[in-house]
Order: sequence, then structure tokens, then C-alpha cells
Amino acid sequence: MIGWGDVYKVAAAMAPLYVALVLGYGSVRWWKVFTPEQCGAVNRLVTLFILPFFGFDFTVHTNTLAMNYRVLAADAIAKTLAVVALACAWAAAAWVGRTAREKKEGGSGGGWAVTGFALAALNNTLVVGVPLVRAMYGKWAQDLVVQLSVLQAAVWLPMLLFALELRKTRIGFSSSTAPVPPVIKDVEIKDEEGAQKCRQQVQCHFAWHIEMPSIIEGSVQIMSRAGAGMAMFSMGLFMALQEKLIACGPRLTVVGMALRFIAGPAAAMVGAIAVGLRGDVLRLAIIQAALPQSITTFVFAREYGLHAEVLSTAVIFGTLVSLPVLIAYYVLLGLIR
Repeated sequence: MIGWGDVYKVAAAMAPLYVALVLGYGSVRWWKVFTPEQCGAVNRLVTLFILPFFGFDFTVHTNTLAMNYRVLAADAIAKTLAVVALACAWAAAAWVGRTAREKKEGGSGGGWAVTGFALAALNNTLVVGVPLVRAMYGKWAQDLVVQLSVLQAAVWLPMLLFALELRKTRIGFSSSTAPVPPVIKDVEIKDEEGAQKCRQQVQCHFAWHIEMPSIIEGSVQIMSRAGAGMAMFSMGLFMALQEKLIACGPRLTVVGMALRFIAGPAAAMVGAIAVGLRGDVLRLAIIQAALPQSITTFVFAREYGLHAEVLSTAVIFGTLVSLPVLIAYYVLLGLIR
């Protein structure tokens, strides 16, 4: 039975994230501390330095040789269900001629199916998920969420990127953003190669029981400890720079929130039951699917010109309403035995 003490523990774990969010928002909207150019500099600091160390710090302490493959399989089933359902919905809409307007606007190629998948299946696992599930269920839940975040970064986000590239090729879409300079491309290639080497080193670290030198671990952690706070602060800056918190209108906002907080957890429940998850592991599988929207999905949507206003609203509004929604899931799932 979930008591008020358990609810308070979850709220206490989430409140600092929202404090950082409000500080970021207020520093632009209320106190005029940062200009838009300075906000861009803060965002680059977070993107290029803090978040990579933040993600690496969790990954390096995750034993990739002892992953919970049933949880990963449940997540894969849930996301596959989302893909199939959204593809069928788009095909049905195309059959009855409801996508005529989208084709007229250059949105052919299943654009809404791609956006729907991003809304229903891709969430903010590390920044919000880690402190939340640790407060709910403990260290083992944190480890499972980190494993899911590794799978999302290695499989599902590249699949989303592939779908966007495929759509871009089919409709002859030219990105409105400036071409990426060769230096940046070279950095991205080197970064991917470095990430692959890091994953291999992490596996060797657990296989051979090699401890990371304290000087290296300390160097990583001094940057990673700022990860959650600076990520939420940066999101607050982003929110303050938007003209409206709800940029896509009330109807699409409702659809986006339904996909994020209802369809996603429902698919996760089906996947978890299909592989035989029970108890707190089943509850965790459902709750992690109701985490706020992944910020990366908005970055991709803006880059490829596909419903960026919908993803922007999902990130902003979804983050604001996620705390009561997640607590409600926590309480309701705690009543089910």
C-alpha cells in the first residue's frame, strides 16, 4: 500500500528538478539575466560537455553483461506495438483521404506516424527518470531505467532518425537549417567512434573486474553531477524563449498528451505482461513509459521540419504536468496486487 510518506519521497526527489526549471525560465522572462545569444551558449555547454559526462557516468556503472533482457524485450515489444498501431492508423487515414492536407503541405511519407511514434515511445529516461524511479523503487529500478536509456540511444533514436531521413528523401525536403560545417561533421564522427570505444571499455571493465581509477571517476563525476540540474535549467531557458507554451493548439496538445501519458504506458503494459513481468518490475515498466517527452525528439523534429511545434509543446507542457501524472500512476499501480 502506497502511503503519504512514499508520495512525499517521490515529490521530494522531483521538486529540485522543477526548481532548476523555474530558475531557468525566470532568468529570461522575469529577471532578464540572459539574452537569447547567451541562452544558446548555456545550451551548448549543457549539450557538448555536461550531458555527455552525465550519460557516461550512469553508463559506466551499468553492467552491460548482466542486463535484464526481459525488461528490454518488454520495451521492444511496446515500441513495436506503437510502430504497428501508428502505421496502421496512418494507412487507414490515407485510405479515406484524410492526409490530403498533409500532402499539400509537404508532409507525405507518414509524417504523423513518425511524430506519433516519437510521442508515444521516446521519453526522458535519464534526467527525469533516474531520480524518480530511484525514489519510488530503489537502486535496482534506477539500473533498469539506465539500461532502457542505453537501448533508446543505441536503437530507437537512430531508428527515428532513419525514418526522418527516409521521409526527407521521399518528399525531396530541403532542411531550412544551415549546412553542417565539415569540422562539425568530423567532430560528430569522432564522437560516435569515441562512444563506441567507451561502450567496449565499459564491457571490458565489468568482464575483467577492473576498477576505474579514482582520478578518472572524480573527473567524470564533477561534471556529471551538474547534469540533471543544468539540463532542466536549459529547458527552462528554452521555455522562456518560446512565444507560447502551447504552440500547436489545444487539439494537438491533447492528442500529444494522450499518446505520451496513456498510449505509451498502455503499450508498455502489454509488452511487460507478454514477457511475464510481475510485481514492482511490471509497475516500473509502465511508469517509465509515462516519463516526459525526450528532448532529442524535438531537436530532430526542428532539424527536419516535421511537426516541431507539436514536439515542442510535448516537451514543455509534458514536463510541467508529468509530476502529478507520474504520482497518480505510482499510487494507482500500488493499489494493484
